[in-house]
Amino acid sequence: MNKVKFAVLGCGHIGKRHAEMIRRNKEAELVALIDIKEKSVLGDLGGEEPFFNELDDFLSSGIECDVVNIATPNGLHSSQALQVLKSDKHVVVEKPLALSKADAENLIHEALNRHLKVFAVMQNRYSPPSVWLKELISGNVLGNIHFVQLNCFWNRDDRYYTPDSWHGSKDLDGGTLFTQFSHFIDIMYWLFGDITNIDGKFYDFTHADLTDFEDSGIVSFDFVNGGAGVLSYSTSVPHKNLESSLTIIADNGSVKVGGQYMDEIIHCDIKNYEMPILAPTNPGNDYGVYKGSAANHNYVIENVVDVINGRNYITTNALEGLKVVDIIERMYSEKS
Repeated sequence: MNKVKFAVLGCGHIGKRHAEMIRRNKEAELVALIDIKEKSVLGDLGGEEPFFNELDDFLSSGIECDVVNIATPNGLHSSQALQVLKSDKHVVVEKPLALSKADAENLIHEALNRHLKVFAVMQNRYSPPSVWLKELISGNVLGNIHFVQLNCFWNRDDRYYTPDSWHGSKDLDGGTLFTQFSHFIDIMYWLFGDITNIDGKFYDFTHADLTDFEDSGIVSFDFVNGGAGVLSYSTSVPHKNLESSLTIIADNGSVKVGGQYMDEIIHCDIKNYEMPILAPTNPGNDYGVYKGSAANHNYVIENVVDVINGRNYITTNALEGLKVVDIIERMYSEKS
């Protein structure tokens, strides 16, 4: 068996998570770690793989590698992914794929020209409630969708937006929808498709001294496939995260999934339908302790290995990653 060889670029919390999931996969091999910071300040990296401070140095090292996983600040994703593709390696890109539709399109164009694969990381799709919702929508169990309400209410304060962090920077972070809530916009797009007739209102209640962008917003829209929707979000919740929830009202009933990561079934009332017993989900988390949605990175690595070995399709392909970037970009541009 030829193992799929991975390198991880960016050794923060999520990068370390990628590295650990690669090490645990019997068909994968971690061949290098890369981070601009010195190894001594990065904490426990979990292994003794070769370490590089620059992507260029790794790419010119001669180390055999099939895939590079990018877990760096948002604003670096597209340029670093492009550099990896030009070295003829596949790439796994943490959310978001880019901070603009144009950059995402450029990335996809390069991959297509080189017959390489771009994997967009949207691991919330693997949670049991998300899989259940997808089955409901794909099977038309709910009938016509009338209304969808997506609520994302979290806490992000000076414990998160520290002076030495890239979080909060317009160039590297991109905004609240890109960094905090793109996973849930991805779930909404995955379930209901594209949106139109967007109208957005944005506010900065408590983050004027912490970030370069808004902390809250209300965005209304119509779904191209029918039905209306509203996204309400904020990172101004005091003390700790409150919820991420999705409510659906449709012909045949209503459903609400809630919890910190949309990981709990709150309500299910569907005509002639019996709610199945779902697999347990991981508990939520606050800063630095990645459980919740981040605990699903093992499925991301499994999918990459399966695709490279010709056994499966990409769970979240580059076009879907581009679409999430496009939707967020349009939300931010449609201010009333």
